[in-house]
Amino acid sequence: MRSFKAVKERLSNVQPSLLLDKSRILAVQLSSNMNEKWRFCICAFLIGYIFLLYRLKHDHQSVELSAYGNIVVTMTSSNDSDRHIPAVDMVYTAPENVVETMISSKDSDRHDPAIDMVDAAPENVVETMTSSNDHNNVYAAPGNIAITMRSSIDSDKHRPAADDDMQFLLPSKVREHGRKIMKKEDSCNIFDGKWVYDPKSSPLYHGSQCPFLSDQVSCQRNGRPDSEYEKWRWEAKGCQIPRFNGTNMLERLRDKRVVIVGDSINRNHWESLVCLLYSSIPSSRAEIDMDVNFKSFRSTEYNCSVEYYWSPFLVQLKQNQELGRVLTLDRLSDWERSCRGADVMIFNSGHWWLHNVQRWELFQYRGKLWENMKIRSAFLKAMKTWSRWIDHNVDKSSTKVFFRGLTALHYSKEWCYNRKQPIKDESFQFLNPIGDIVERIIGRMRTPVTYLNVTKLTQYRIDAHTSVYTIRQGKLLTPKQRRKPHSYADCSHWCLPGVPDTWNSLLYASMVMDDSSDSSTFSI
Repeated sequence: MRSFKAVKERLSNVQPSLLLDKSRILAVQLSSNMNEKWRFCICAFLIGYIFLLYRLKHDHQSVELSAYGNIVVTMTSSNDSDRHIPAVDMVYTAPENVVETMISSKDSDRHDPAIDMVDAAPENVVETMTSSNDHNNVYAAPGNIAITMRSSIDSDKHRPAADDDMQFLLPSKVREHGRKIMKKEDSCNIFDGKWVYDPKSSPLYHGSQCPFLSDQVSCQRNGRPDSEYEKWRWEAKGCQIPRFNGTNMLERLRDKRVVIVGDSINRNHWESLVCLLYSSIPSSRAEIDMDVNFKSFRSTEYNCSVEYYWSPFLVQLKQNQELGRVLTLDRLSDWERSCRGADVMIFNSGHWWLHNVQRWELFQYRGKLWENMKIRSAFLKAMKTWSRWIDHNVDKSSTKVFFRGLTALHYSKEWCYNRKQPIKDESFQFLNPIGDIVERIIGRMRTPVTYLNVTKLTQYRIDAHTSVYTIRQGKLLTPKQRRKPHSYADCSHWCLPGVPDTWNSLLYASMVMDDSSDSSTFSI
């Protein structure tokens, strides 16, 4: 009996040990299984990671190849475009206190932090006003961008340009927000070049051939003694710009309507284009309508028209009896009703924003009045309003849109008075404090917009302004006034014939080179 109990005790002691050993065996087996599973997962992850890297590299190459084949007018920058200009950043900084975010529309997923920083609302709200129901529901990269860039439409993901989105030119350096994507050696940026004295081929017409030229820009008729400023031709680096042909231009514009909208510099642009076309046809086959805020040229033979609409801000500026002049940043001026359906649109804005004489008392935005607002912030809001109207109302299959960049002013140290030669120093640079905003806005648009970046080519032409051979308040300057150039010289506008003819030569070159790059795209 005692031995039975002893055996029983030994068995009871052995069973837990056996159970423990079994547990250890099971744990080891489980651990082994887990290790195998982890090894399998790690192997699968590594294989997937390698495959993903391969696909990403393949997709990146596909995007580059697609962009190489399909993007025709994109962004190029001059040799100096990558240099940062701290002086501009110091002067034009965003407000410190952000009151509200100004990104609001169905298209706001195209988010640009750099723009949002500038777009912060200022602090001083003067008065809250009720927003009218008829507001336009269209609330709307650094460096010298030569033509245009194309951005994605409804997604944050960049995608290759479709065949029907091809634009005007294939530039030498394709850039998106200042980042180089690819390069093609056998093409050129027609806005990067130099001025060449060429008295045999310039000017393209004589002032006497354009009897409708305004007194503001008719320097020879107003008594300017020299005419050498008319004899310079713009030469692009690395390629030859097609020479302007008025008859060919008219043929391209047959049965089409061109509208030019902007300030008096764009009126300068309109007068130049009309003179180039008018001098190419018999005067009996042209009709000219000259009003204060509207001007029109029509060729009866080619059934085409070139119209000009005065709108220096593009957005609405109205006089209020109690408040004074109010600039409404989210409502376009009357041009938008008149320009619908045009085949070619050319816009500009900038000079009145930067003028030393303020043209408004208050800003209005989203029903509120603002007494103080950074100029860059206000300009950005206006440009968004413009760009969203273009995206909502322009058919890109039938209409080409251009935005001409800011032209150089020559006041202060670099004074235009009595200058007879262009600036030869290529390091000279006119600082454009709003150019980067224009470039970013164009880059975010769904509708392709060609950026006529004439800032660089105008910065050297200190000799070609109207200076004292112009009018003031509708009257020619008197000899006494001409002897006071610091008070009366106009270093903003340009003599005609002159520099604006080059802008139109480059417009024409865009059309010709578009045809040669791809005949399947819409061409004018």
